[in-house]
Amino acid sequence: MVNSRNPVLTIDDVGLKDLEKAASKMLKAAGNQRVWLFLGDMGAGKTTFIKSMAAVLGIKDTVASPTYGIVNEYVDGDGESYYHFDFYRINDESEAEDIGAVEYFDSGKYCFIEWPQKVERLLPGQYVTVNIQAASPTTRRLEMRMYE
Repeated sequence: MVNSRNPVLTIDDVGLKDLEKAASKMLKAAGNQRVWLFLGDMGAGKTTFIKSMAAVLGIKDTVASPTYGIVNEYVDGDGESYYHFDFYRINDESEAEDIGAVEYFDSGKYCFIEWPQKVERLLPGQYVTVNIQAASPTTRRLEMRMYE
């Protein structure tokens, strides 16, 4: 992952009640960027934060980790599709290629990607990263960067 700008936005001490506000700030800061990579240790809160982003975007579907299915599709009130990927369990990038990951990434639709380091070669040239780190048992530090 190269050509990074300095952090666009860093939010400290984010608790569960603050997630939608943080998601709204990040979505606004990212503008038209549609591919989002979520980084963080197992249990850091990647899926939980994606749920908050989905709520801000108006997605009414239940958002859950697609760990076993690799990709979930969600639809907002206007019928717009959003894609949520979890590449944790893949063993090789070819598994992501087989489900058409590149086509999803290039679709112009929001793509929320957990464990993107497993498919780094397939990622488009422009994307946003959100690094989630535990600050305490109940709060997180969120750092957003944009790559072009």
